[in-house]
Amino acid sequence: MGRYLLTGAAGFIASRVADMLLDAGHVVLGLDNMNDAYDVCMKEYRLAKLEKRPHFHFQHLDVADRDRMAAFEDDGEAFDAVINLAARAGVRYSVENPWEYFRTNVDGTLNLLEFAWRRKVPKFILASSSSVYGPDAPLPTPEDADTNRPLQPYAASKKAAEVLCHAYHALRGLDVTIFRYFTVYGPAGRPDMVMFRFIQWMCEGRTVYVNGDGKQSRGFTYVDDIARGTILGLQPVGYEIFNLGGHQQVSLEELIRGLEARIGSSAKVEYREAHPADLLRNWADVEKAKRILGWEPEITFDEGLDAALAWYQSERAWACEVDTSD
Repeated sequence: MGRYLLTGAAGFIASRVADMLLDAGHVVLGLDNMNDAYDVCMKEYRLAKLEKRPHFHFQHLDVADRDRMAAFEDDGEAFDAVINLAARAGVRYSVENPWEYFRTNVDGTLNLLEFAWRRKVPKFILASSSSVYGPDAPLPTPEDADTNRPLQPYAASKKAAEVLCHAYHALRGLDVTIFRYFTVYGPAGRPDMVMFRFIQWMCEGRTVYVNGDGKQSRGFTYVDDIARGTILGLQPVGYEIFNLGGHQQVSLEELIRGLEARIGSSAKVEYREAHPADLLRNWADVEKAKRILGWEPEITFDEGLDAALAWYQSERAWACEVDTSD
């Protein structure tokens, strides 16, 4: 039985990682500051489910608070890994408030790297993002593609966190796995992302707002595939970066058509000007993850879309009120 420190525990991806670790009989200590980057009721929903499980423990803590992290104490038992999934996510708002992104994504990562080194934790996992590849990445994108021209402060903060991890590997001998996630979706997803928004808006008969012409595409990746890959990253690798991404490119137009067919009504679509922080497309080359970790995506986009829609419909009484505004 392992014991893991999991940050951002009430978040979309981290809550599924916690579930899978707990299912396997491990102990999880979750940290989260429960910030309002998006409607906090989603985090409360996920956390409430986790807190019903006997081997999950939670502390309300901001990993970017250096003093709080330095004083952080638990019961003194060792951790098998720090899994840092705490992040200030979302590319657009990072343009307006880059300071908050660097505080969470860079200072928070630094505090956790120091914690791992002081506590002699043998393994560190960092959640990064496909956004680091910038606007001109080859498709599908391999891990050695250029990441020196980030398009938004969010991507720059993630790149900085990756570089910090390498420094702690080189100087402190910390074993580090970094994952660049590609457009994660699924049940209880983030309400600031397109999947949750489109499902809610269409189920409730609201206008569907599309930034751009709808032809932009993403390598949508189902959350269970992402969580499974993250856990596979607990094996020793030295220092490695892996893409975790879906095997299908899907445009926003195709997403809308898929939801129309499932819901049984036509969407009321309003097109708006494209946001300069948005990438036109992403698509992961995951050969490295397959070769080293034995990971590849298993859930098709149609299967994942069915599951995301079914979750919303089962929770519609309250999920219809979740704030999905910009």
